[in-house]
Amino acid sequence: MVRARKYVVKKKFDGVPKRDDYEIVEYELPPIQNGDILVKTEWISVDPYQRAYHDRYPIPYDQFGFQVGIVEDSKNPKFPVGTRIVSHRGWCDYSIINLNDGNKTSFDITYKLPDLKGLPISHAIGAVGMVGATAYFGFLEICKPKAGETVVVTGAAGGVGSLVGQIAKIKGCKVIGFAGTDDKVQWLEKELGFDKAFNYKTVDARKALKEAAPNGIDCYFDNVGGELSSIIMNQMNNFGRVSVCGSISVYNEDFSQLPKAPIVQVDIVMKQLKVEGFLVPRWLNRFPEAFSDIVNWIQSGQLKAKEHVTEGFENIFDTFVAMLSGENTGKAVVKL
Repeated sequence: MVRARKYVVKKKFDGVPKRDDYEIVEYELPPIQNGDILVKTEWISVDPYQRAYHDRYPIPYDQFGFQVGIVEDSKNPKFPVGTRIVSHRGWCDYSIINLNDGNKTSFDITYKLPDLKGLPISHAIGAVGMVGATAYFGFLEICKPKAGETVVVTGAAGGVGSLVGQIAKIKGCKVIGFAGTDDKVQWLEKELGFDKAFNYKTVDARKALKEAAPNGIDCYFDNVGGELSSIIMNQMNNFGRVSVCGSISVYNEDFSQLPKAPIVQVDIVMKQLKVEGFLVPRWLNRFPEAFSDIVNWIQSGQLKAKEHVTEGFENIFDTFVAMLSGENTGKAVVKL
């Protein structure tokens, strides 16, 4: 018998998640049955959507999320002992998975570790995982960038945003990023090759954009929402494209009383903008395409996949809250 631990959400979040909203539950796993695999978790991902999706689940629920694990026992010939897999089993140190159950939700995803060609295993929940696919398809499929165009990315120093900006540079675009600290601004410009980056907390965004993008903005990858997004959309060119990935600026707010934002519909209509939201499982059957390109870009030095690594099962919650407040640079992951 294997003794396992998992994080269970036992209270509705009120603003920023609190430690006593969770309970770490210890329990014994049953013996595996035909078709089952027993997986020991090695890496766990913390991501903004885990806060955004909170209200979709009845309390209590097991905290969901992506992880990398290794098969320790198997009664499924397709997944022998020693196989590494990526799954959405969340914040737990062991799990039993039956691949014959089928996908219960759009994020109930399990697949073998992609061919990382020697890159760190943790990349499978980052640049070569859901985060990388989000950046790759959310930007390329919705914005459809052309060489020479100007691209703006918010949340640019996070796991997704930092990849979007680099992919835009690979495609020959001028890239402007917004982040929350001066150190992140320096990292975006000096390390990742953004043409310009700004600290949204200290800069006049409207003025800064007029100077950095005097000919307007063609593509906008929106991770944050709020007033900053409205300012950016106001300076877009005719037939500009907006990919709405998230709205982290309001994830900790009461969704029944969201803050007001400037009107954007006038700009959308008069400039004939395309504004499209997305969930990355839309392209699940094409994930290998994204992973192959991203691995090749990392190996060639065209793309850097920075990770913010924390160790320890007991530190998952603190890493999650720190990520929501923007303390990470690059993809936040936890090593077990």
